[in-house]
Amino acid sequence: MPKMTLKEQAAFLDERGHLCRIATVQPDGAPHVTPVWFVYEDGQIFVTPRSESAWLGHIRRDPRVALTIDEEPLPYRKVTIEGNARIVHDTGDDDAWRDQYRRIAQRYSTPEGAEAYIQRTIDQPRALIAVSLDGSVVRNWRMPMAGESGDGMWHERYYAAGSMIANQLKKPASD
Repeated sequence: MPKMTLKEQAAFLDERGHLCRIATVQPDGAPHVTPVWFVYEDGQIFVTPRSESAWLGHIRRDPRVALTIDEEPLPYRKVTIEGNARIVHDTGDDDAWRDQYRRIAQRYSTPEGAEAYIQRTIDQPRALIAVSLDGSVVRNWRMPMAGESGDGMWHERYYAAGSMIANQLKKPASD
């Protein structure tokens, strides 16, 4: 599949409405996945668990996380990130980063709706978590766009040896 350029990736992560799914490690080693709102700023994904969120406890114990941000309509853009979460602000410091939380909420609602949501939940302490793309394993891909070849749109490991597509990919380009 074609990869997005860094500029395309940043634009995608900055678009409104995409959810982030964060996977954390439970005490028994099992994965725990939660869909969350996020904002992409300064090369980092920021998410905001409430104080009683199970996944906040998981991050406190083990900062390893995996994130998936994708879309349903074509061109099916996807970004996955494997890295470490960092608690930027712990619960109770909400006033210090309220404007950033406002920017997160506005990605999923109108400014008025976001403000109403913030005011309704202002007494629910949250933490601010960051996952930096720098130092993480970041993968992205999308479906071919108009004018791009759809041949070999999957990684070559997915094509069975000797299959029609695998054989086509091995053929040298004709002049």
